[in-house]
Amino acid sequence: MSASKSAGDDDTALWVLPEAPIVSEDRGSPATQLFRISVILTGGTISKTYDQRTAVMRNDEPVAKRIIQSLHLNDAKIKLVELLNKDSQDFTDEDRQAVVHRVRVASKRNNAVVVVHGTDTMAQTADLLVEELGALTVPVILTGAMTPAVIEGSDGRQNLTEALFACRLLDPGVYIVFHGQALRCPGVEKDYKAMTFRRSSGS
Repeated sequence: MSASKSAGDDDTALWVLPEAPIVSEDRGSPATQLFRISVILTGGTISKTYDQRTAVMRNDEPVAKRIIQSLHLNDAKIKLVELLNKDSQDFTDEDRQAVVHRVRVASKRNNAVVVVHGTDTMAQTADLLVEELGALTVPVILTGAMTPAVIEGSDGRQNLTEALFACRLLDPGVYIVFHGQALRCPGVEKDYKAMTFRRSSGS
């Protein structure tokens, strides 16, 4: 499957999957309009690859982008924003504010926003998005993986696919979509024992 690339807003790349005709700007004509999703890539476990020189897993390649490009999304227009490529444990306050800014801009130009994020501080970023963005008009979904996508049996492809599908089903708000669940934020935490996400105790 091929993808076409052209200059996007804010100097980012616009990928249309698959190649599609020009879309009408008339939001009242669903027959001629593709569903617009902004996917903001920030790294995380899903994008880790093995560095043979150092024998460690690193965030060096846009693995999540390749997964999305391989999917059949016939009526969707995907804008990929390569914002960061870091382990979320290494995020600074400035990194998290950059995510907030990109989501704020993307939420005004698209039908949904997906943030591909490391799992260790995913809930922290989700809570900040809720706090900073207030009332949203589109769903904002965070997802990622517990196992790198390049490793057999990874949950990365499943979670990305579920997140893109959930974009069409969820009401406006911030969610973590993971392992068949759509958890509205705040009040979500990583379950290190079960290696998934769950509602926080008392939420």
